[in-house]
Amino acid sequence: MLNLIIHGCNGKMGQTIAGLVADDDGVTVAAGVDAFDEGKNPFPVFKNISECTVKGDVIIDFSVASAVDGLLDYCIKEQIPCVLCTTGLSQQQLKKVEEAAGKVAVLKSANMSLGINMLMKLLKEAAMVLEPAGFDIEIVEKHHRLKVDAPSGTALALGDSVNEALGNEYEYVFDRSARREKRPKKEIGFSAVRGGTIVGDHDVIFAGADEVITFSHTAYSKAVFGKGAIQAAKFLKDKPAGLYDMSHVIG
Repeated sequence: MLNLIIHGCNGKMGQTIAGLVADDDGVTVAAGVDAFDEGKNPFPVFKNISECTVKGDVIIDFSVASAVDGLLDYCIKEQIPCVLCTTGLSQQQLKKVEEAAGKVAVLKSANMSLGINMLMKLLKEAAMVLEPAGFDIEIVEKHHRLKVDAPSGTALALGDSVNEALGNEYEYVFDRSARREKRPKKEIGFSAVRGGTIVGDHDVIFAGADEVITFSHTAYSKAVFGKGAIQAAKFLKDKPAGLYDMSHVIG
C-alpha cells in the first residue's frame, strides 16, 4: 500500500487526486496539507507541511510556489520523495529543487499527463525523420479563458522535445505580426488560443511539401493530470535521491 500526503489537498487538483485514490486499492491518502480546510476530508489535514506528524511514502504537491521551499526542506528532513507539480517556480527555486534532488528523490515535470509525456517521446523520433526532409514545425495550444500565461508550459515542453532532438538549433517565435519576410527554416512557431473552459489542447504540426502530419493531445478533464501524478508517486516510492521526470515513469 502506498501512503500519500497531498500537499495542497483542498485545491482542485488535490481534490481530484483524493477522488482518484478512493478508487485505487493500492493507494491511500495518509494526510493532507492545506492552509484552508473545512474538515470535510476523510484524512487529517495540516495547515503547513512543517506541522505534519503523519508519515507518508510519497508527497504529491499541487500547491503554490510560495509553499515549495518549505516543502523541499521537509522532504529532505524526513527523507520522503516528492512529486512536484506546482508551476511558476523562480530560478532560485528551480536551483533549490536541483539541490534537494541530491538528497531525496524528486520528480518534476511540466505536465503530469501520461499521454503528453508519451507524445514528447514520439515527437523526438518524428523530428529526426521529418526535419531533414524539409518539414516546418509549428505548435498550437488552446486553454480556458482564465489561464494567464501564454504559451503554456506544456507547449514549450513539447517544443523543447523537438528542439533537443534537433541539436537545439531552432529559435522559438511567439509573434510574427511585425515581420514581413518568408518563414526562416530554423524556427518553431507557437500560437495560443484562450477561450471558454478548454482544459488543454495541443497540436504539434509538421508541415512539408504537399503533406502535413499533426500530433495532437486533448485533455478533457483535470483527472488526466491526477492519474499521471499518482503513477509518478507509485514509481517514486523507495527511489534513491535524484531528479526524475515523467519520461522515467513511462520508460
